Formats: sequence, structure tokens, C-alpha cells
Amino acid sequence: MKKTIQLKTHKIDADGQVLGRLSTKIADLLRGKGKVEFVPNVNVGDKVVVVNVSKIVMTGRKIDSKQFARHSGYLGHLKFTSLKELFKNKPEEVLKRAVKGMLPKNKLRNGWMKNLTIYRGENND
Repeated sequence: MKKTIQLKTHKIDADGQVLGRLSTKIADLLRGKGKVEFVPNVNVGDKVVVVNVSKIVMTGRKIDSKQFARHSGYLGHLKFTSLKELFKNKPEEVLKRAVKGMLPKNKLRNGWMKNLTIYRGENND
């Protein structure tokens, strides 16, 4: 007996919301934690559309102190990007990394991330 899962689309306005609290709410919606049919090993989550990401608020001093690292694979090619610089250039990438970090590290994570759509502003640019 197979049961079909009804997917809903949640639209979230990120204007004035705190990054961490918003990303936990999005991660719970993507996983389907609030549903009766929730099972940890099945993707039963909903789709999430986030608008106005460029107006997210960050608390404390993390905008100045947090850094992201990337490595090309060659010796000495470790590069750092500050949160302030990344938020100025790609605010949607900051939210995407925060949500991805809050999801379980397993084979379902890529499927959950495909259900997340992020727009900078209200006019979807």
C-alpha cells in the first residue's frame, strides 16, 4: 500500500528576519518535520520559496568575524571569504549555506536542497 505525499509550497519573506532562526525554520519545512507522515529516511518535505534575502539580519559580530574557506586542491591555494563580502555579492548563497549546514549529512540532503528556491528581492532578480 503506497501512500502519495502531498507537497505544499511555502513562501517566506526574509525581510528583517534573523539568519539562524530563518534557516532552522526552512530546514524543518524542507525535511517535513511538522507532518504526520514524517519518517527520517524518506523525503516527505515541502517546497520552500524565500524572497527578500538581501534584507536578512545577522546578530552579534558574526558579519565581521565569520569566514568561509575554499580550497582548489593545490598546495597553498586556500582562500577565505568573509561573511560581509559574501553577503554583499551573493546574499542567497549565505542563506543556502546556512540551511545546508542544518540539514542531516546524508543522501537525502541534495534532494531537500532542490526543493529550496531563493530570490534576492521581491521582484525575483
